[in-house]
Amino acid sequence: MSATAIGFIGLIALFVLLFLRVPVAMAMLVVGFFGTAAMNGWGAALSTLGSEAFEISVTLPLTVIPLFVLMGNLAGVSGMSRDLFNAAYCWVGHWRGGLASATIAGCAGFAALSGSSIASAVTMGRVALPEMKRFKYDDSLATGAVAAGGTLGILIPPSTGLIIYAILTEQSIGRLFMAGIIPGILLTCLFLIAIAVVTRIKPELGPVGPVSSMPERWESLRRSVTIVGIVLATIGGIYIGIFTPVEAAGVGAVLTFLVALYRKSLDREKIRFVILQTLGTTATVFMILIGAHVFIPFMALTHLPADMVTFMVNLDVGKTGIIFLILGIYIVLGTFLEGLAMLVLTLPVVFEVITQLGMSPIWFGIVVVIVLEMGLISPPVGVNVFVVKSVAQDVPMGTIFRGIWPFWIAMGVCLIILVAFPEIATILPDTMFD
Repeated sequence: MSATAIGFIGLIALFVLLFLRVPVAMAMLVVGFFGTAAMNGWGAALSTLGSEAFEISVTLPLTVIPLFVLMGNLAGVSGMSRDLFNAAYCWVGHWRGGLASATIAGCAGFAALSGSSIASAVTMGRVALPEMKRFKYDDSLATGAVAAGGTLGILIPPSTGLIIYAILTEQSIGRLFMAGIIPGILLTCLFLIAIAVVTRIKPELGPVGPVSSMPERWESLRRSVTIVGIVLATIGGIYIGIFTPVEAAGVGAVLTFLVALYRKSLDREKIRFVILQTLGTTATVFMILIGAHVFIPFMALTHLPADMVTFMVNLDVGKTGIIFLILGIYIVLGTFLEGLAMLVLTLPVVFEVITQLGMSPIWFGIVVVIVLEMGLISPPVGVNVFVVKSVAQDVPMGTIFRGIWPFWIAMGVCLIILVAFPEIATILPDTMFD
């Protein structure tokens, strides 16, 4: 049997396992192991499995994952997420759709601490959804804002999506973090514009809230300044070269822990919750990376990625045409594939295409993460939609999916802007060490 045939059989087997709801890490591990065994023998397969698992486990840059996840979990249990929402609510809650806008702003702020879309959606959903229900917000706008706002967790640094992209493509984590800042702010603004447009067309979707007094507004800012300080210490420290990403993650985790202690918000149950959530998320990410590093060498043996790269580079549609073709494929895959699985499966091909076309790998990392965000709220898989459903159990799934479309369109607009003006993503990384 030819190497190409074995490669196609491996891909089919992988998609079958994913369709059967086998975790993506185990699916890649099994297909990569048996595929390598079929081509190079059991010795090579066992050697790959052992060496890759060990190499991922001792890779120092990956220390940022448990540390940033720990920081986000501590921020959640210490009430920092509620402080963010309250500050945004005090300043914009009296606007039409203001509570939804406050939710987006709160998600953006929490994203700078958590690095996880699911954590952002769950945390802000528990804070914001009861408030929006109290002020008679339409369920579709309320849940859509939480689901879409949560996706900012994998774009605004620190981001687990950017970390995985950096490891798989051997790019700088620090430069990718810097690249995510301006696009993250841009997407947040586009979400706010989407809310303004929707509530302008249908005012009943987002009624106005009460006006907060100036003392209340300043007090809300005072309480949220702690979060701003931690973000500036970590992300700012990376930018000006004081910290490496690993050191910044350690500093951020320690500062967040000290704030939680100062607020007396940690008891035995919360500490147990933080530890288990951190361990669970970290183990999931590490397993995906181990599975990817077993599956990708198998794919390389089959020459399928190289053949696909040659085919795409030779398409007579120009650079921009190829970029939009790749993005279109990602958008379609995002409707039925989990984001990290999509990243691992496609990068061996599309990253090589991007580099051969002379495009910035840092810019492409940001573009890919935004497409992953679109997948997080795209039917029928839409992980963030199911997360919001777990918080708002009385809201039908159809209602939540109906509410995400204005935000999905905003993501599409953001992609078009980044393709037209790639320097939006590269300007900060290019000035990091000037």
